[in-house]
Amino acid sequence: MKKTLAIAVSAAMLTGLLSACGGSGTASNGEVNVYNWGEYIDESVLDDFEAQTGIKVNYQYYDSNETMYAMLSGGGAEYDVIIPSDYMIARLISEDMLEPLNFDNIPNFSDIDPELKNPEYDPENLYSVPYMWGLMGVIYNTAMVDEADLGSWDLLWNEKYAGDIVMIDNSRDAIGIALKSLGYSYNTTDETQIVEAVDLLIQQRPILQGYVMDEIFGKLEGGNAAIGTYYYGDYLTMLESNPDLGFYLPEEGTNIYVDAMCIPKGAANKENAEAFINFMCSTEVGLKNCEAIWYSTPLLSVREELDPEVSSDPYAYPGAEILAQCESYAGLPQNILDLYDSEWTRLKSAT
Repeated sequence: MKKTLAIAVSAAMLTGLLSACGGSGTASNGEVNVYNWGEYIDESVLDDFEAQTGIKVNYQYYDSNETMYAMLSGGGAEYDVIIPSDYMIARLISEDMLEPLNFDNIPNFSDIDPELKNPEYDPENLYSVPYMWGLMGVIYNTAMVDEADLGSWDLLWNEKYAGDIVMIDNSRDAIGIALKSLGYSYNTTDETQIVEAVDLLIQQRPILQGYVMDEIFGKLEGGNAAIGTYYYGDYLTMLESNPDLGFYLPEEGTNIYVDAMCIPKGAANKENAEAFINFMCSTEVGLKNCEAIWYSTPLLSVREELDPEVSSDPYAYPGAEILAQCESYAGLPQNILDLYDSEWTRLKSAT
């Protein structure tokens, strides 16, 4: 697949973008502290934002929703914009950790796909603006993995590839994969099923090369591992460096997720944060960012500008048949969140 999404942006268009990106109440100076996933933005858009608004961006990244939550709940740092996933947004809302957004300062919200508005994790759409969305699947090296072994989550437990399998290093996704492989829902509140899933992960541990998050790029791009599980947008990035890589959606079903921009409770620079969110939802910036990171855009105008090869990709913009195989993460009650924490500790301490 050719990476040919970009469109030319004339100086006149950029001038128009400048005026369009500053919502009412936007400060013309100051700063905004942004906390995002690694490998999940075209960092040149941060320079563009600073140049066009005079607002300095302080940018840091995390490797999982759980890392981000621990940082926020522990009071270890102050951020103005965070980009958690759907289930974590539900948790942050339930714990009163997010600021309601002033959508007068985010007029570009009108370009968000209506299918992604008023989601289950934020039913009144008070706290979040979709950033990117996508599917999780299995990534494998076609030169190292037999085609006959493909199709199921079971590939991650296949002893034939001992030492060449990497597993995702966060509790919701890892336990979720084990739940799916057992035929259960990602969102089960049956404690017995969750414990069974962690037992299955403990059985997997001896054949793993290790647990990874963004380290998976180096592992799979360099042929240092044969099998892993990650997000389709990241697979497309890896494919550019290693054309031997393949991707599939497991037959048991997989996760469809939305990551969204939010403002933490008590953010010091709320109007600047809303200006940043609005900027990221403009067509030109959204397209530039989509080209860089390959994830599926929530912006209707950006999707219209994509190369047909991309917009027709069934894994990037899936139709009803694929969506029927997918399940979103929902918020979980506190007792189940506590169980995830204790079971994750049990898994990581197992020998």
